[in-house]
Amino acid sequence: MTGTEQVLDTPLTRLAGVRHPVVQTGMGWVAGPRLVTAVANAGGLGVLASATMTLDQLRTAIGEVKDRTDAPFGVNLRADAGDAGDRIDLLIKEGVKVASFALAPKRELIAKLKDAGLVVIPSVGARRHAEKVAGWGADAVLVQGGEGGGHTGAVATTLLLPQVVDAVDIPVIAAGGFFDGRGLAAALSYGAAGVAMGTRFLLTSDSSVPDAVKQVYLRTGETVVTRQVDGMPHRVLRSDLVDGLESSGRIGGLVRALRNGARFKKLSGMSWREMIADGKAMKHGKDLSWSQVLMAANTPMLLKAAMVDGRPDLGVMASGQVVGVIDDLPSCAELIGRIVAQAAERIAAQQGLLVR
Repeated sequence: MTGTEQVLDTPLTRLAGVRHPVVQTGMGWVAGPRLVTAVANAGGLGVLASATMTLDQLRTAIGEVKDRTDAPFGVNLRADAGDAGDRIDLLIKEGVKVASFALAPKRELIAKLKDAGLVVIPSVGARRHAEKVAGWGADAVLVQGGEGGGHTGAVATTLLLPQVVDAVDIPVIAAGGFFDGRGLAAALSYGAAGVAMGTRFLLTSDSSVPDAVKQVYLRTGETVVTRQVDGMPHRVLRSDLVDGLESSGRIGGLVRALRNGARFKKLSGMSWREMIADGKAMKHGKDLSWSQVLMAANTPMLLKAAMVDGRPDLGVMASGQVVGVIDDLPSCAELIGRIVAQAAERIAAQQGLLVR
């Protein structure tokens, strides 16, 4: 055991059975067996991203993680996926510890998972959503502020986090803007049970993202929130492609969506009907054009181009604002170790501020 183990005992570490209150988020094409295993072995909670996997690929990925570690890990699911029920059955069968959701799952899904002994952690971006899933029996909630990468809201973590902590009586995990021990100490001071990070774990030596793409992240450091990827606010690295999406008209957007849709159709084996149904399911009541519906369905291809194929010129790169203050590529063990050690030092130092 290292000197940083069991330093911070929180409701998250007890709930998930991990050593450290640090979560690696389920990033599509990034959070695969390699990264999740590295995080789990380092004492954090690694989460597989299943949205970009077929059911068979998810089964294989879970098996790979279980072969490489005995530590707890999680799987991130899309509650609106057509085969969500099959995926949940798979998690139960394989004994996965944590089921996380990018969107609030139905009450029935939460109950089924909890009855099987899984820990259920939905992600939310508003206090009312946290209150809803807490009322439905969620074990914890991950709340992401506007600084976070990928789909995000407009409220900063420093405002959203205390609202949610005050509103629910289950553990709250803070996401959006975290990258070091100072952030973890701050989150714990707000009343959170831990932090979740995406971009910081993407930029580690254990991440499977091509090295050339990691260097783009380290060099660029600027993000933008766009609706042109899939119709919903999406924080990504600023790039020529994103600028092009922002300036393209309706026809150009439809052509681009069809081209990417054809690539995703071939990769996933889905029919056009299934893709459109999938895209409409992601609308969530929003008024999207047909090109945006198609883009919502094949957004995984835009992410895959950069995260897997190493072609940032052809894809989008989801990123939190913290990318601007990251300048290294540590291993997950190094990263988590120094985050926990720094947080413990900061917490201990604050005791000296008390006047008795």
